[in-house]
Amino acid sequence: MGILKRISTMVKADVHELLDKAENPISLLNQYMRELEEQVGKAKDALGQQLYLERRQEQLVAEAAAVVAKRARQAELAVAKNDDAIAKIALQEKLQQEAKLKLYEEQYAAMKQQTAALKEQIDILLEKYNELANKRFVLLSRAHAAKAQQQNQAVLATFDADGAVKGFNRVEEYVQKLEAQAAAGAYFVPAAPAASHELQEAVERELAKLKESK
Repeated sequence: MGILKRISTMVKADVHELLDKAENPISLLNQYMRELEEQVGKAKDALGQQLYLERRQEQLVAEAAAVVAKRARQAELAVAKNDDAIAKIALQEKLQQEAKLKLYEEQYAAMKQQTAALKEQIDILLEKYNELANKRFVLLSRAHAAKAQQQNQAVLATFDADGAVKGFNRVEEYVQKLEAQAAAGAYFVPAAPAASHELQEAVERELAKLKESK
């Protein structure tokens, strides 16, 4: 049952106080998580062994009780047959088995108490383990957010806002010049000439009108 002392020592630690005093809470949590995971594994093995021994002891109690009952019946049958010698032998073994049964029952009761105590300590251990796991998750999230904020601050610190504004202004002026040049070019574009065939027909009609007026 040495596992109980080790687990009890760990789970009684004030996790929050340790985290507050630590320079690197994440490293401390990682260390505690590794230790607790190791203890959880040991506690699981210890509980399995304890339950095995308890069941073996329970079997011894049942076997001893069965022998006691059997020897009691044998003694009764021997007395019914007036066979005192057999009755004495049966009663002697019955008394011996009753002594064993009493011892086995006391041992079994002690084992059950030990099992209950171990389960209680394991429950506390698992509670602390979950508490640390949640605390670690929160700290990791906060650390990542803080690092991202620091990176953003570093970018902003090196960012030349005035230079960027001047650069955009120069681009805007360039675009405005292009727009003005395009508008000026459109002003000087000559109208599209009429088709040569239509122009010749119009000339012929005007010539005919001029001749008729003469």
